[in-house]
Amino acid sequence: MTNKLALFDCDGTMVDSQANICASMDQAFEKHGLIPPDHHLVRRIVGLSLIEAVSQLLPEGDEAIVAAVTQSYKDGFFELRQAGGVHEPLYDGLLLLLEELEASGWLLGVATGKSDRGLQHVLETHGLSDRFVTLQTADRHPSKPHPAMVELAMAEAGAAPETTAMIGDTSFDMAMAVNASVRPVGVDWGYHDEHELIDAGAEIVAANMADLHGILNR
Repeated sequence: MTNKLALFDCDGTMVDSQANICASMDQAFEKHGLIPPDHHLVRRIVGLSLIEAVSQLLPEGDEAIVAAVTQSYKDGFFELRQAGGVHEPLYDGLLLLLEELEASGWLLGVATGKSDRGLQHVLETHGLSDRFVTLQTADRHPSKPHPAMVELAMAEAGAAPETTAMIGDTSFDMAMAVNASVRPVGVDWGYHDEHELIDAGAEIVAANMADLHGILNR
């Protein structure tokens, strides 16, 4: 039999990390004498791989400055984490949702624009390291919306497109799900609004965690 796989984005879907991301992006731009982007624009690129995100925030920047700002962001975020300054709270209801999905036969996975190290920190901080059977990050894949993360997650979990759902808060997540031919399920508590999610392919947008269990089991 083919397994059922619920694949979650991380930032904006499982945890609210926008404060850390915006602060680290400010610091990275300032280090190179650049005016930091508006935080609304920063939230818009959450979910992309970091180099792609910085490229979008610096559309006139050449390859060298994009690479330099990207590295400064990584260094600054690492320093913030080492100092205990990273605050990425879970969204309300996530733990109960994961328990309910496991009880109803779902395997759980993550597909995120975070690095391996960043995702590991989130999972360890919240005691979630043993919850997920597959973890896909930007360290080993092209940026969303390329389907590679979803495709490898299905292979590792023994799932198929028709038994897999991608749950996320951005249009990048929904487009990735469409590209991988899996079920695109949006959430409205993250960084892109409901209309953007639907335009990108979401079949439905959950208003809260409690809705997701029923949506996935329809």
